[in-house]
Amino acid sequence: MIGVFDSGVGGLTVVRAMRELLPSETILYLGDTARVPYGNKSPETVRRYAREALAFLQAAAHELMLRARKLEAWQPLHTKPDSPAFPSVEGRLKLVVVACNTVSAVALPDLRVRSEVPVVGVIRPAVKRAVQVTRSQEVAIWGTEGTIRSLAYQQVLAEVAPQIRSLGLPCPLLVPLVEEGWLQHPVTDSVLQIYLSQLPSSTWDTLILGCTHYPLLRPALSALLPSSCALVDSSQTTAEEVLTLLQKRGWLAPTHAKGDLLCFVTDSAARFRRVAAQFLGEEPQSVDQIEMTAFQHLIPGGGLR
Repeated sequence: MIGVFDSGVGGLTVVRAMRELLPSETILYLGDTARVPYGNKSPETVRRYAREALAFLQAAAHELMLRARKLEAWQPLHTKPDSPAFPSVEGRLKLVVVACNTVSAVALPDLRVRSEVPVVGVIRPAVKRAVQVTRSQEVAIWGTEGTIRSLAYQQVLAEVAPQIRSLGLPCPLLVPLVEEGWLQHPVTDSVLQIYLSQLPSSTWDTLILGCTHYPLLRPALSALLPSSCALVDSSQTTAEEVLTLLQKRGWLAPTHAKGDLLCFVTDSAARFRRVAAQFLGEEPQSVDQIEMTAFQHLIPGGGLR
């Protein structure tokens, strides 16, 4: 199984891209919807939340393995606690995907120390793609206030390609517009134009969509941008990074297998279902609400800190 987590529903754009590239993989998705957003939290709090998410995903994979061993035949997942049945899975995590820019910015080193499997973030894959496609050597980054404030994209860009000039702009209005479903709307177009007007240079040619909500705005953005401007979708580049990693390690699921998506949330499952459909392109079939505090004692590396 592949574990994926985000502060809310935005990480489902990463899941959607992964399911298109890796249809045979089973994915466990955790959306910490009770504590979203992470962007206005302190780095210490974000790191604590990330450790709890990692602990849950590891515990969930272990529980699925134990239940699967008791089943004689695989059945669709049922959300009722009294009749659990799970699809055929290997029984442990292959890797963990941090489908959250804020966590990727401040917590990846901590998670990698605590995890026994690879941990993939969303920032470096997007930066590598931006370096490949820019011709003017000027790259703009859109993200939440927390992501832009962290300078994470700029720091990775400076490490990978110090010759590239970069500018990060916070775009706080875009997430609520996406969650409202206003993907093709005059108000959204006006907001996008305002943010585009804040880019001071006319020579930038690459825009990194540094929030997992933003890929849903690609059609609206493409209509406003010249064809010479490249949009870098951090969800797509992260999915491609996962594919490459699994191929290199020989960890790909058999091609004849059908991967399942099991979603877990920390707040209302009903609301998550309604919003998640536009991120996934389909309504999620399996959504369970869980209590994060029940897994705090399982945090890898010992303790809560």
